[in-house]
Amino acid sequence: MFLMAEEGGAEKFDLGDRRVAILATDGFEQVELTEPLEALREAGATVDIVSIASTPDSIRGWNEGEWGERIDVDRTVTDALPKDYHALVLPGGVMNPDRLRQDEDAVEFVRSFFRTGKPVAAICHGPWLLIEAGVVAGREVTSWPSVRTDLENAGAVWVDDVVVVDSGLVTSRGPDDLPAFTRKMLEEISEGRHAGQTA
Repeated sequence: MFLMAEEGGAEKFDLGDRRVAILATDGFEQVELTEPLEALREAGATVDIVSIASTPDSIRGWNEGEWGERIDVDRTVTDALPKDYHALVLPGGVMNPDRLRQDEDAVEFVRSFFRTGKPVAAICHGPWLLIEAGVVAGREVTSWPSVRTDLENAGAVWVDDVVVVDSGLVTSRGPDDLPAFTRKMLEEISEGRHAGQTA
């Protein structure tokens, strides 16, 4: 569900009936979590910060080369039910997705969104989790440049673009792409399930 706004012709989304999970752990790129979180809440979505068992209370961001803010965790992947969410967001940072992809519960949480055709948005190094979940073969994606070979080796078609959308899967390269990433994330979540989003 989205509405067109009068403000400069920009799209305005009403996600009041949507619940979104942001999956992250220590070392997430701070703006890649906080900006999508703010945009989702402004659009009316209910958002849960979901993490792994080793970080059950709060997680700490990485901001311009040093540790940043702490963010409270709402649920861990062991007690968050994917069926309760309409979409998933995966922030980047190097440490964050590297830790998450070693946690089988986190990987299965990601995989379940693809099985049910739900929108997933991943930025920067976030697509590492998509590789681990085995969901990128044949999909058109982008990422931080250093993740390109990993994605191509997993069967993805890598594109150097600000934002790439493939049947409910939204990917971007990094913090500079956040405006386009956030806009497309909101759009895909507003559209709901996508037949091409499969595991």
